[in-house]
Amino acid sequence: MSDTRVRLRRLVETAMMIAAAVALSYVKVWEMPQGGSVTLGSMVPILLVGLRHGPGWGILAGVLDGLLQFWLDPYFYHPVQVLLDYPIAFGLLGLAGLARGHARWAAAWLGSLAIAGRFAAHVIAGVVFFGQFAPEGQSPLVYSLIYNGSYLLPEAVLSAVLLMVLLPALDRALPAQVGSAH
Repeated sequence: MSDTRVRLRRLVETAMMIAAAVALSYVKVWEMPQGGSVTLGSMVPILLVGLRHGPGWGILAGVLDGLLQFWLDPYFYHPVQVLLDYPIAFGLLGLAGLARGHARWAAAWLGSLAIAGRFAAHVIAGVVFFGQFAPEGQSPLVYSLIYNGSYLLPEAVLSAVLLMVLLPALDRALPAQVGSAH
């Protein structure tokens, strides 16, 4: 396949995955009162872009997903909060691409670690910008850890399970791309 066709295919595939991530973000299993939700695997398409095309392309896809998420359903408190909660948090999902070409368990593990990066960005934003919501006597850090963990931990587990289910099929359809080193 020509280099131009490969680039075009990657671009179209990434655009479709970003669209899928945005669409899945509206399929909410559980929603938190001040933002954040457990969705039907909305992070998985971005994780897959990273696994298919490497961390750089995955981070770019995540940043674009985060910007679209903000554009469609903005929660603006401060410009730095917007950066942390949207392009940075979602961009960190692309770090799953570090597992490109490794075993499926590594892809699920690094996908979970990429979600932990997203969690860290949200926790920092929570401490700095939303600490005033912490109950009296509770530190803003503990509040932010609990608040963000209550939706991102279930989302991480669901995403890891979905990756474990989807990666064998993807490996068969596109050998030597994802999880080929069983």
